[in-house]
Amino acid sequence: MTAPGSRDAVDAVVVGTGAGGAPVLARLAAAGLSVVALEAGREWRAGEDFATDEAAQEGLFWTDERLSAGSDPLAFGRNNSGTGVGGSTLHYTAYVPRAQPDDFHLNRDFGVGFDWPIGHAELAPYYDELERFLGVSGPSPYPWGPPRRAYDLPPLPLNGAAQLMQRGCASLGIRTAPAANAALSAPRHQTGFGHRPACSNRGFCQAGCSTGAKASMDVTFLPLARHHGAEIRAGCFVTGFERNAGGAITGVVYDRDGRTERQRCRAVFLCAGAVETPRLLLINGLANGSGQVGRNLMAHTGRQLWGRFDEMVRPYKGIPGGLISEDMHRPADVDFAGGYLLQSIGVMPLTYAGQVARGRGLWGEALRRHMRGYNHVAGINILGECLPSPTNYIELSDEIDRRGLPKPRSHFSAGENEKRLHTHAERVMREIWAAAGASDVWAYDRFAHVIGTCRMGASAQTAVVDGDCRSFEIPNLLICDNSVFPSALSVNPALTIMAVALRAADRFLGRDVQ
Repeated sequence: MTAPGSRDAVDAVVVGTGAGGAPVLARLAAAGLSVVALEAGREWRAGEDFATDEAAQEGLFWTDERLSAGSDPLAFGRNNSGTGVGGSTLHYTAYVPRAQPDDFHLNRDFGVGFDWPIGHAELAPYYDELERFLGVSGPSPYPWGPPRRAYDLPPLPLNGAAQLMQRGCASLGIRTAPAANAALSAPRHQTGFGHRPACSNRGFCQAGCSTGAKASMDVTFLPLARHHGAEIRAGCFVTGFERNAGGAITGVVYDRDGRTERQRCRAVFLCAGAVETPRLLLINGLANGSGQVGRNLMAHTGRQLWGRFDEMVRPYKGIPGGLISEDMHRPADVDFAGGYLLQSIGVMPLTYAGQVARGRGLWGEALRRHMRGYNHVAGINILGECLPSPTNYIELSDEIDRRGLPKPRSHFSAGENEKRLHTHAERVMREIWAAAGASDVWAYDRFAHVIGTCRMGASAQTAVVDGDCRSFEIPNLLICDNSVFPSALSVNPALTIMAVALRAADRFLGRDVQ
């Protein structure tokens, strides 16, 4: 397929190449459509650019200034987004458990939140497909949720933190299992776009994987998209859209190296994430007849608990999230809606030092003394529900960025449900760490995975897109990222983002899917 020029109308433009955009791009290209992806970040060369050095990889984080407000202002940068061909999957930790069926109807079960217009049954075939394609390593059978296909690859080895969590949970009767991780426990060759080696357990999953063992989009869906003729343009920051008299989008306007360029198209898939997607729509006054663009901002409750152990842990080794427990998915006799999963966490030294400084207020010699015990540190954390609230949202600020565009400002305050969930989870985690033999235990508050600012729903009055991710107002605009989640889900979002994106692409192509 000949690469289109900006004057040639392509079938679709995909904005963003992360967990939402990359699967869409590959699916459309494989169906024979002409597609162009516009990515704000650069193209990385994993073997050359992904050094085993935290500071050297900070270029993977979206560091354009985002303003934060509220009682619990959100951290951005490394916490909630990425930049480059592959998006935030370049530095995600590849933790890919499935959502459970009841995750999709929190309101029906608890009378709070907002239910999805689609459910587990619609996404299960895509979960199956993704686990095969990405090369997910995990336990079989998986102890929680409905029956499902076995993982193709056995789980990765448990690192020090995972073994300690396993020990503590076993003494308390809490079930655990090796986590589902999108990193290869055995090498594989994928026809048409190359060989990926097995994970070497070097621990740099929270940054770019230099070997390709981690299933980031740059070594999975994007090579497949290119194999089928898709074009990926790096360094292209989308600023606007052109429309015809009927309101349909006819072109995408973007900045490349200080020049304004345009790409004509017949459809747009907006996959820029839960901050940049609503920001772009608000700047251009698009798709907001419901008033819901930027609203319902959610962030996973993610309190961490750290402890020191007599054993040598070496927290930099192995896949960071090696062990999981979903026994708290819907705990009994609690005062909150929803639930959470538990996971072990490894951590790189600079990241941990920053958390110690912020979380414990240690600086200078006190921080140095603490860090001398780094190799004896292990963490455990939760990933839990967050309810949508009208007081949590993304808006345009009065401050202008270097491109002359309004900076986004987030407003976030944890609600009573999140606070009660955190309290319950911290008690459980302290019991686990006490049983495992931890000392000097301390908690670090955090919220992860910004979600839900362009939610899907059944009604144009209460949602931005329908269950197929198509805008109610602009039929040739589809949104396929974490912004469309109506609820946070008590599970890491990456696998569900990909599943929703593939389903939306299939519906767009007119395929008969559930």
